[in-house]
Amino acid sequence: MARLTARRALYAVPVLLVVTFGVFAVAAASPFDPVKAYAGTAALGADQETLDRLRENLGADRPFTARWWDWLTSALGGDFGQSAVMRQPVAEVIGERLLWSTLLCAVAFAAAVLLGTVLGVLAARRPGSLVDRAVTSAAYVLEAAPVFWIALLAVWLFALQLDVLPAGGLTDTGSDRVTFGGLIEHLALPAGVLAVSQLPWFTLYVRQGVGDALAEDPVRGARARGLSERTVLLGHALRSGLLPVLTLIGSRVPELITGALLVETVFSWPGIASATVEAATAVDFPLLAALTTLATAAVLAGNLLADLLYGLIDPRVKLEEM
Repeated sequence: MARLTARRALYAVPVLLVVTFGVFAVAAASPFDPVKAYAGTAALGADQETLDRLRENLGADRPFTARWWDWLTSALGGDFGQSAVMRQPVAEVIGERLLWSTLLCAVAFAAAVLLGTVLGVLAARRPGSLVDRAVTSAAYVLEAAPVFWIALLAVWLFALQLDVLPAGGLTDTGSDRVTFGGLIEHLALPAGVLAVSQLPWFTLYVRQGVGDALAEDPVRGARARGLSERTVLLGHALRSGLLPVLTLIGSRVPELITGALLVETVFSWPGIASATVEAATAVDFPLLAALTTLATAAVLAGNLLADLLYGLIDPRVKLEEM
């Protein structure tokens, strides 16, 4: 396990280098002007000499390769630079928002895995039954539905029509104090929407995996020995059927991050979504590079976690050969 982790960490270095270089290259080709974004409305009445001086102070007049190299060498020392759009160090911007984004993604991912497993098992028990058709039909419908549409529908139903949950934010209007009860209420809708967006994939994978496992000879032998259907399903078929789901965990991380950005935007959740949008539109090189590096590292970590879980659960897989 340690060898696999070290090897993947070594492979991640060139990936992160290419990603950060690409971020600076794409941002340099962007039509957005970082100087005007930094100056805001004051840029409308400023003369060209003032804008050029501000451009020089921000380092925006330098080639993007020089800016990338300066950012990279500073980042290796723990300094991710100063965010021009947020007017504070990049590390502080990420530190203030990462906790809330991590909480949202963790709750939504856990809910999607647990509920998807339950629904997948129920559908796989009797293929072609009413439950199976209802679960698979709902999964295909949700799979095709955009996450922002689900979010807007949830706001309309639960916040506007039923008035049982807040429409967004982390605290109530006029309050800046975060309490446990208030956090649960404000987290319910965004986490629920994000979980629903990931639910179809886990449901369909579990249904297929458990359904195939129920048709295998070892499971048939367990039934022939007189074991109860509950033991056969949970002790044999489910364990074998969950193996493909483990590989799905890593592949769903990019989709989870993308969905979280949209969900946070709709629900005004104080995560990294607003920082990402502002960094992109303002061409905030240091902040944009740090956020992209963080997202890339999360994807690589998700793939590593899926491989480790697969190797630990399936005795046929040897981690040292991966």
